[in-house]
Amino acid sequence: MAIKLTVKILISDKIFEDGIKLLEDKGYQVTRGWDIPKEDLPKIICDFDILIVRSATKVKGELLANATKLTIIGRAGEGLDNIDYESANKRGIKLVNTPHVSYMSVAELTIGHMLALSRNIVQGTLSLREGKWEKEKLIGTEVNGKTLGVIGCGYIGKTVERLAISLGMKVLPVEECVHDRFVPLREMLPQADYITIHVPLTLMTKHLISTKEFQMMKDGVMFIDCSRGGVVDQDALYQALISGKVKGAAVDVFEEEPPKNSKLLTLNNVIATPHIGAQTREAQLKASIQIAKAVIEALQKQSVS
Repeated sequence: MAIKLTVKILISDKIFEDGIKLLEDKGYQVTRGWDIPKEDLPKIICDFDILIVRSATKVKGELLANATKLTIIGRAGEGLDNIDYESANKRGIKLVNTPHVSYMSVAELTIGHMLALSRNIVQGTLSLREGKWEKEKLIGTEVNGKTLGVIGCGYIGKTVERLAISLGMKVLPVEECVHDRFVPLREMLPQADYITIHVPLTLMTKHLISTKEFQMMKDGVMFIDCSRGGVVDQDALYQALISGKVKGAAVDVFEEEPPKNSKLLTLNNVIATPHIGAQTREAQLKASIQIAKAVIEALQKQSVS
């Protein structure tokens, strides 16, 4: 079909202007809609040909049903768990995303969380702000010589493994990874001093780590979750933390975001961040440019079909 003279694009989650400029330079009409309340998006989506999102916009239900003109959904990020891609595919809506732009950012945050857990960095900061000097209480542990279990060895997991090895850690990957080694989950869990998880949220990975898996872990394990909310059963993690099975946990993702009344956030042995794995200038710049190029390419293919 012929491309429309004026293509209307709604960007409902903020991206860098570099990508927006690429779209505008092509003559597309871009609406910067990240300040529009999410509940109002179903009322206006019918006017747009293309929707670009990050993770905050849930392209499901009423929003997707009302998107009668939509031909392309762009996700400035890797996962598609905030998009009902099966329904979109059935309607012939093209999905494009930006794989591999944030793997280094997420891997570095994972290592940062691991070191912060090991050395009580957050707890030390908070106690100093309260006027305390808890040097003896905040004794930590070295990661050098410890065993790290890596669940999921795509770009992020492989990078975490490489960084951990440089810190002197032994790594047990639960997939083909940097050194082409494979360790079954049930074999890794009892051996690891630290465990980090890097898999997408799918029907297969929902609550991949739950009560049974925590029970298999070594007593006093450190657990890091920078994957997707829902991959880890956070109620089970809470129970493992209060029982002492898990000594400390670092969490960047939640089953409900923003979290409401999360029990994890009441624990002193939990440190957390608000899903900032990909929140670096470098990753977001690359994501904005790549999603713009992907949308432009998809539109060009439409124009010759």
